[in-house]
Amino acid sequence: MTRNGGQLLVESLVALGAKKAFGVPGESYLAVLDAMHDTQGAFDFVLCRNEGGAGYMAAAYGKLTGAPGICMVTRGPGVTNASIGIHTAMQDSAPMLVFVGQVGTDMKGREAFQEIDYRAVFGTMAKWAVEIEDADRIPEILSRAWTQATTGRPGPVVVALPEDMLTSLTDAAPLAGPIEIAEPAPTPATMERVRDMLAGAERPLILIAGCNWSDESRARVQAFAEGSDIPVAAIFRYQDRFDNNSPVFVGELGVGMTPQIRKMVQEADVVLALNNRFGEMSTDGYTLFDCPDPKQRVIHVHGSDLEIGKVYRPTLGIHAGPNAFAEALEQLAPVKGGWADWRRAGREAYEAGFELPDLPSPVDMGKVCAIMRDKLPEDFILTNGAGNFTVWPGKFFRYGPDARLLAPQSGAMGYGLPAAVAAKIAEPGRTVVCFAGDGDFQMNCPELATALQAGAQPIVLVVNNGIYGTIRAHQERNYPTRVSGTTMTANPDFVALGAAYGFHSERVERTEDFAAAFDRALASGTGAVLDLVISPEALTPRMTLTEMRESALARKDEA
Repeated sequence: MTRNGGQLLVESLVALGAKKAFGVPGESYLAVLDAMHDTQGAFDFVLCRNEGGAGYMAAAYGKLTGAPGICMVTRGPGVTNASIGIHTAMQDSAPMLVFVGQVGTDMKGREAFQEIDYRAVFGTMAKWAVEIEDADRIPEILSRAWTQATTGRPGPVVVALPEDMLTSLTDAAPLAGPIEIAEPAPTPATMERVRDMLAGAERPLILIAGCNWSDESRARVQAFAEGSDIPVAAIFRYQDRFDNNSPVFVGELGVGMTPQIRKMVQEADVVLALNNRFGEMSTDGYTLFDCPDPKQRVIHVHGSDLEIGKVYRPTLGIHAGPNAFAEALEQLAPVKGGWADWRRAGREAYEAGFELPDLPSPVDMGKVCAIMRDKLPEDFILTNGAGNFTVWPGKFFRYGPDARLLAPQSGAMGYGLPAAVAAKIAEPGRTVVCFAGDGDFQMNCPELATALQAGAQPIVLVVNNGIYGTIRAHQERNYPTRVSGTTMTANPDFVALGAAYGFHSERVERTEDFAAAFDRALASGTGAVLDLVISPEALTPRMTLTEMRESALARKDEA
């Protein structure tokens, strides 16, 4: 059967299991859009309002489902807008495929309209960047792209599609389906070494991260950790990978890590690191471990051999996928040691972290989170972008085995709302709540229209304090009293904005009004935008803006 390149691409994606593509249309890939006219209900195009939002949605979809999030954008400005999603997926290790139109092959190299060299631009940002120049090779290259995105360390792959290639005819057959690739697995001898190292420890610690775990594998790790009474800490913004209600869970290694969790890493003598890359935020600026040789004995397990030894030289590096390693871990008898008091202290500190003083704000976010913890179902999904407000979903919710957190390791503002829309599209029956600062929300608030059109409307909490809080905090610590460029004096009416997009919308001006407003949001069939009035003083859970400033001034006086 003869078909054009666009049809071959779409038929192959359907065979691979693709369900949704997030994007903004463009004339450079009309043949793909035309082919998707025939796949509605099986493989749908989710029309977004900006390519940045589409990129975020695809990145979040990949992180949530484990299947590649698919983004389709036009050449030049389209893909450069989407690049923030590519960067986010890379830092999150989330599977993603970005299909971008390209100028015709007869025009390449002339700086034609919107022309970009995709290999050059995205070669270091994505896991792989490729251009398909011959329609006959679409199945071959697409299969490789899908495999690259989902195996080893998952990540984004950029596939450029020249316009004339998409319209050319080919007799090539579409892919029949995905190939099965077994995860690399540890040997029995390696697992005995793991057990010996843990059994010989005085203060063992397990770290966990990554988006490609199965539920069964997470349960296996939990059973081993609980049977051995070994404390478990989650890597930055991956605390949903382990049941926070478990007595061995001790918190998260990330921005704003507590003194206790920092101390536990520094005092640990054996660290079993499962599926994590050692990033800046999870190592407190690369200070928790000595580089390149940590004083802790590190067992680093990862599905990509490129991650092992990239920053720190482990005592034992194990090239194994997380699920294959968890299955092998299940075969080990639990280890026993004298670390119960150490684990208990970590758990007690984690539990104590939920206790907060009253905050100096019309709406007290500590109390808001407590109310939400009582009202949310067990399978809730929380999302957030970047800003000081992210401490609330990051530190003041317990993620059980069915709950999920979609938050960018890249610290990208504007991620939360598109991620929430993608989550509602992937899981329409679940309660999805987006935390967004007023600055963060405005970066992608037009995606409320995407939510309305797709029938995927989450609850959005606008934590509205009128400032870019993270940068203001840095200003007050480093340049006290010299505020510049961080105050927003012309925010829109968020209630009117939400209503304009068909959302149930309310302004909450007092803490005591939040519970009823949240009940109405949960009951609404149209999603909700709740504008929460927050004082800039309540910038962090335990230190006010004034206290930051006064502390910085005192340090300057002492100097």
